Amino acid sequence: MTRIQRILRLPGRLAFRAALPLRRLWRRRAPETAAPPPAGLVRFGDLRRLEPLSREWGLDRGGPLDRYYIESFLERHRKDVHGRVLEVAEDVYSRWFGGSDVDRIDILQYREGEHPRAAFTGDITDAPHLPDDTFDCVIITQTLQLIYDVPAAIRTIHRILEPGGVVLITVPGISQVNRQDIETWGDSWCWSFTKLSLARLLAERFPETAIDVRAHGNVLVAAGFLYGMGRDDLSGRELDVHDPDYELLITGWARKPVESGS
Repeated sequence: MTRIQRILRLPGRLAFRAALPLRRLWRRRAPETAAPPPAGLVRFGDLRRLEPLSREWGLDRGGPLDRYYIESFLERHRKDVHGRVLEVAEDVYSRWFGGSDVDRIDILQYREGEHPRAAFTGDITDAPHLPDDTFDCVIITQTLQLIYDVPAAIRTIHRILEPGGVVLITVPGISQVNRQDIETWGDSWCWSFTKLSLARLLAERFPETAIDVRAHGNVLVAAGFLYGMGRDDLSGRELDVHDPDYELLITGWARKPVESGS
């Protein structure tokens, strides 16, 4: 009989005390190489709680973890942010990543008055006022989960892109659903996505050879995000580890063919 098996056969209080040296050893090991502890000996520490550390997506703890992947994605595609750009809800990323390569930024807001510089107002699923074949780049981050008819939104994006233009999309996978923020998201959150679902949605309008969809995250980041951890709680090394079984955030890139009828 192994030491662990002998410990597990002891009464509860004695087993806890006998297991202390093993618990200390597991804590000292690097988390990515440590063997999982036996059932019943997991140390939750600060995470043994029924309330998250933050309900503000980690904004009060150094910034949301998912923004790390959003900004890394946009940095990789910085060259696509040029010419005339349409960004949904705001223009922060157009300015940040486009810079002097951007000739004009148009903001699409959902409700009147949401942004003082918005050029367009309305629902992207039914937007005949958005001009055809116009935008060199469309940036739509963390928005499609709030839209019930996602295929209609993709059709509009495809229609308004200039032939050769690019859409940059991010959507949530594993995520908190913020029901407390009724003013903005709480009454609108419809979906979470997977790499497969976003790829299939884009493939309904864009050629598969012109689509690049990726998932980002791992078990530590996914758990941390659900607990409300922020960028001050995890390191870049931990954030950069990719585990395909834990799709925290999905990013999508698609280019409209030069032949606009395709």
